[in-house]
Amino acid sequence: MEQLNPRIRTVWLAVSVVAAIALAYVVGLAPTETAVQPPVPLSVVAFGVVLVVGVVYQYLRYKAWGFEIQDDAVYIEHGVVVRVKKVVPFVRVQHIDSRRGPVERASGLASLVIYTAGSRGADVSVPGLTPERADELRERLRELAIENEESIEDAV
Repeated sequence: MEQLNPRIRTVWLAVSVVAAIALAYVVGLAPTETAVQPPVPLSVVAFGVVLVVGVVYQYLRYKAWGFEIQDDAVYIEHGVVVRVKKVVPFVRVQHIDSRRGPVERASGLASLVIYTAGSRGADVSVPGLTPERADELRERLRELAIENEESIEDAV
């Protein structure tokens, strides 16, 4: 299984820091009507807890992410709390995009999005790739999907 680019950990860590700051701010705004003030403000405790959980979670999330491209399908595994294993057969692939949002551009990363035939939400995304790797995978998947489609038509 191929892992994501290690820079995705920085992006996920930044998200954890922003979440910790936001929660600390909200907790700090809450009225405290107790006669006894705690030795450490609750906003600092909230920041610390969310930050530690976020750091551990992003580490485990990175270790859990993997994907593999074989001749018949794309295999994807991810998930910390709930482990998800996906198999996307090439016969279900409709089109493939490489995507770079503002955060991904700033970190020099891209995502590969595989759109599949089927119900809503059946699309699959592989984050944390370099733009070159995302483009390379997009072209390889396109070629494999075309080959797979041709082999099915030949069998009919």
